[in-house]
Amino acid sequence: MNESRERIRRERERERERNTYSSPRLALRRVLLLAEGRQFREAAGVVARLGPGVLRGVAADLPVDLLVDALPHSAHLIETLLNRLISLEVSPRPELQCESVAWRLVGLLGADQGSGLRARTAKLAQALAQYAPDTRDAVDARRRQLDSAVQGLGTHGLTADSCGALISLHVAMKNELQRHVEIYKQALHKLEELSPVTVQSAPAASSHQRLLALAPADVERRLIDNKSLLTAVDKPALRQLPALVAALAARVDCDKAVLACLGQLKRGDPTLDLSDTRPVAGVLMSYSRGCAALAALMAEGEAPGDAPPRSHADSASDGYHSDSDDSHQHPDRSALVAQYSAVWLKAAEEVLPALGALEQLQPTPHLKYKIVFSVVVLSFRAAISLRDKRLAEARALLGGEDDSSPAAAGFIAAATRLMRSTAHSFPLGEAERTVVNQVVSTLREYPCLRACGALHALAAAGCRAAWTLSLHAPPLRIDTDFTPVVMNPERHVRLDGSSLRSDLIKSFVWPALMDGNRCVFRAVVLT
Repeated sequence: MNESRERIRRERERERERNTYSSPRLALRRVLLLAEGRQFREAAGVVARLGPGVLRGVAADLPVDLLVDALPHSAHLIETLLNRLISLEVSPRPELQCESVAWRLVGLLGADQGSGLRARTAKLAQALAQYAPDTRDAVDARRRQLDSAVQGLGTHGLTADSCGALISLHVAMKNELQRHVEIYKQALHKLEELSPVTVQSAPAASSHQRLLALAPADVERRLIDNKSLLTAVDKPALRQLPALVAALAARVDCDKAVLACLGQLKRGDPTLDLSDTRPVAGVLMSYSRGCAALAALMAEGEAPGDAPPRSHADSASDGYHSDSDDSHQHPDRSALVAQYSAVWLKAAEEVLPALGALEQLQPTPHLKYKIVFSVVVLSFRAAISLRDKRLAEARALLGGEDDSSPAAAGFIAAATRLMRSTAHSFPLGEAERTVVNQVVSTLREYPCLRACGALHALAAAGCRAAWTLSLHAPPLRIDTDFTPVVMNPERHVRLDGSSLRSDLIKSFVWPALMDGNRCVFRAVVLT
């Protein structure tokens, strides 16, 4: 008898719960009561049983900021809420302060010391990436900003003065300004000596006819006067000031960036300790690690090609970026992008230094960037031209002239597959020679380029990568739109050492790689 009463009581409680969950107001009250008691798993169970209409009402009125403050304990509840909204295809999706959730996770993951936090928040991160895909891009952009700020902290070291000694920038500027003052005083004294020349004369004395009537002695005297004045003001010691001013401006911009990052972090996390004794780099690097960890958790389960760019601490600035959602259809796409990335790394680490060391190129330091850029563009043109030439030769050899016939189309497809299978060993000497000859003939005033081994190696690597990419189905291509004047974080990445003061593009150093309309490798630019 008692067992029967207990069963009836449980059934009544279940019925009350089912009736309660039919009302958004009562369901929200139940979730909040459980959350206030820190019974987050029980609250998640309530959310998991809500229907679409009630769930939409609960999500619209739920104070997510309270759950954010309770992270990581409330991770299961937030994850359940997001997954339910995704699975029921609730539209429009309620605004759930996803960025606040992300920044809270960033702070926690950055300070994590092996407590198993990543495992506890992995499913929440993946749900967050599905519910608000833009959040992942925002996290990665913040990571790049933090890494750049950390780099900026290291730009305040010693600088070389005109004698080559390493001294403080302020001391170097003081010495340089003193040299300017002394030389300008000498120049003023020289101008006083040339007072007959500098005294304002009638306009007729400097007329074209008067100047054409000068005697040789007059020309000689004028040459001596101007040469003595030029000697007084054209001093090598005066040429360092613009570089020092530029270095000072860069330091100012770096410190502005650091303080801007700290301000953003403080606004996102009011509890952040920014005491005078805490190292700034430690704070920035902690949040950078958190951004990288959260981005990695968001990317779990995705194809390798969809991973976000690596942190600067892990690799050089390689420009890699992909947001493709169909990489599973082309499993070798990430390997192709990696091959293109490897060519850029070769250019950055080997070819640019080799070109910079050539004596003939040293008066024009930016020419090396244009040469590298030309090599990769010409490599793609040469590889595509060679591909089309070989296909045409094979078709003509077999008597196929009608390109529009199904037989010709099938032959081209089969021949392309065959070339793709031998892409790693197909002879590309013709394309490589074409690239080098075009560069050398265009820059014939720099004969040293023909004997530059690094240039030939880059042409070989560039042609090999271009050949492989052009045979892919569908082919990957370089972005030939070089008209943008302002950096787009989705398409461009700043070359290390570029000016941080402006986002205006000065020149392209390496083109972006496109998979259809998607950028899978960002262009490297000088700003």
